Amino acid sequence: MADFKIGTRGSPLALWQANFVKASLEKEYSGIIVELEIIHTQGDKILDTPLAMIGGKGLFVKELETALLDGRVDIAVHSMKDVPTELPDGLEISIILEREDPRDALIAKSVKSFADLPQGARVGTSSLRRQAQILSKRPDIEIISIRGNVGTRIGKIEKDNLDGVILAAAGLKRMKQDNLIAEYLSQEDSLPAVAQGAMGIESRINDEKVLNIINFLNHTESRIAVETERAFLKRLEGGCQVPIAGHATLKEGVVSFEGLVGAVDGSTIFRDVMTAPVGEHEAMGVALADKILSKGGGEILENFYGDK
Repeated sequence: MADFKIGTRGSPLALWQANFVKASLEKEYSGIIVELEIIHTQGDKILDTPLAMIGGKGLFVKELETALLDGRVDIAVHSMKDVPTELPDGLEISIILEREDPRDALIAKSVKSFADLPQGARVGTSSLRRQAQILSKRPDIEIISIRGNVGTRIGKIEKDNLDGVILAAAGLKRMKQDNLIAEYLSQEDSLPAVAQGAMGIESRINDEKVLNIINFLNHTESRIAVETERAFLKRLEGGCQVPIAGHATLKEGVVSFEGLVGAVDGSTIFRDVMTAPVGEHEAMGVALADKILSKGGGEILENFYGDK
């Protein structure tokens, strides 16, 4: 079988994800030669500025998409929470792999839970979504913006004298760092980012040769959940640097979805829940977005985008 090239970012977590796909392909197809093409994105190069201040969508995917369109790689492997809802002409998210744990997790210096953090605790996160929800529960907490890969952000606890950091549980599990987790945060305390914990494969539309090779990796339940969440995000015109959260689950053909829009300072949070049968799940994601917009979420987002 011909060589097969996977485009990936160079961070340890991105390489883990790309190597997972590589190993899966090699297990499925005897004799296939799979290579990784490491591509540095804008989001990887600018590490001294909070993501929300850089602006724009696709900070972690644009260069990978260019390589796909140029034919330099056959597929690109992404953390789906980094992928904009609008894709370039000619490309599609063809595969959603089985989702890892979507929750947020607290790694703390000296406490065992979020509730035990001391008054005025210094907590590191790169996410305005997390910031909005943390401050709505604990306005006394001081949020410290941190960037970098999983290991770098964990190291900030000692380096920057933080009481804790909040990261995606999925990345910690994939990097075998979940033994450091003090607490998995409940959805009530921290509703996850849209598509958090989900890996996706982007490919060229109608590239049947490639699609035939990778189709076995698709996980239907995870795909339905991610489609619901991304429909919600698309209606809100949001990206991964916006205070928007959403999580869908599937049980017996029914999708349950909870979505949220919050003010960055935690002063106002709008959240709601809907259910719909599979087949109507994306329309339900849009409907829940409209409901939250009408309740006041629209004003929050207008103010947020107006500050950009």
